[in-house]
Amino acid sequence: MKTQIELAREGIVTPQMTKIAVDENVDAATIMQGVANGHIVIPCNPKRTQQHSVGIGKGLRTKVNASIGTSSDINSIEMEIAKAKAAEEEGADTLMELSTGGDLDRIRRAVLAECNLPVGNVPLYQAFSEAARKYKNPNLLESEFLFDLIEKQLADGISFMAIHCGINRFSIERLRKQGFRYGGLVSKGGTFMVSWMEYHNKENPLYEQFDRVCELMKKYDSVLSLGNGIRAGAIHDSHDRAQMAEMIINCELAELGRDMGCQMMVEGPGHVPLDEIEGNIMLEKQMSGGAPYYVLGPLPADSGAGYDHITAAIGAANSARYGADLICYITPAEHLALPGEDDVREGVRATRLAARIGDIAKYPERREQEKQVAMARRDSAWEEHFSYLMFPEQAKAIRKSRTPENEKTCTMCGDFCAMERGYSLFKDDIKGDKCRKPAVADKN
Repeated sequence: MKTQIELAREGIVTPQMTKIAVDENVDAATIMQGVANGHIVIPCNPKRTQQHSVGIGKGLRTKVNASIGTSSDINSIEMEIAKAKAAEEEGADTLMELSTGGDLDRIRRAVLAECNLPVGNVPLYQAFSEAARKYKNPNLLESEFLFDLIEKQLADGISFMAIHCGINRFSIERLRKQGFRYGGLVSKGGTFMVSWMEYHNKENPLYEQFDRVCELMKKYDSVLSLGNGIRAGAIHDSHDRAQMAEMIINCELAELGRDMGCQMMVEGPGHVPLDEIEGNIMLEKQMSGGAPYYVLGPLPADSGAGYDHITAAIGAANSARYGADLICYITPAEHLALPGEDDVREGVRATRLAARIGDIAKYPERREQEKQVAMARRDSAWEEHFSYLMFPEQAKAIRKSRTPENEKTCTMCGDFCAMERGYSLFKDDIKGDKCRKPAVADKN
């Protein structure tokens, strides 16, 4: 079986490319060329026939990922299925199943069966969880078991994997010589891999046998997302030597993987001050040859716990503006607790809004919907106004809860509504494209 990138290089437009072209309102040949260049990826493991076709990359709408999963404290298959369905209902484009507690195979398969989104995961989570259960020491993980597990998860239908190939002896040495970090190591997979390497005094097998990783991913046409195991967990660690060493290696590996016919993404950057986001994305794009960038957050402040979905939305809007391709949502529970269903919904909504804000800055031609919203609001055309909104049901519920005496206005201004008075003054002068017209609301 050939991968999407191999088929694109032969000039073949696949059904997935055709579907994405329709969704994005671009020519299918443009999608094909983007995939061939490695600037667009399509997570589409053929083991799952019911999943949506999603394009991630250059020239496309910035996509939103929702992450779910159990922990050692809370593990319920029913809860994870509910969270997966909530993410899909709220408009997430992809889903990551990141469980570390309970029957991990059963949870993963249940989520895959109940969700239509492309599903990704981090294989190191299950690998080290299984080793901890079996040996009481995750450092006793056997490397062959890790590769067998990756294939088992792919055979179940996982369409993209965050695999920590960029942690190697060189990047660890940068961390050691640096001496300290304000935020420490915050990646579960990355921390366990560093611990394993230090315990055995060996190279990371995922880096050492990178070609083997790529062959497994190619076998199932799954996207290899190069995990960001040494990402900054505090803004004061942003772009330190350890993080940059891993980023350079991941960008090199993205190029090597593409050459092998494997679909590749790069992950980053974690906690990053607002003024460094543009530079971070510029570096990833230049060093990787334009590989799609899967951005985790980013969080431009460390002090927003309880509202980190807002903190991250600010970072995400800027990331989308400067070229990020896939944004991993953050929920209100970040840094505090395992997210529940309501947290998932709030996280997806905030991140979708952030992605849209970034996209209407990045793609001026996508501002038409904003114009229609504004004109409907100007004209007090409430039902039409709702039809253009990203979250119409929430908007309707708020208005209904505080119904005005004059239905043309809202209770914010009541009889002093500037919109109603202003429209009556100039309505006869409105002409041409200043008038409202039917339009199809964008997904984001």
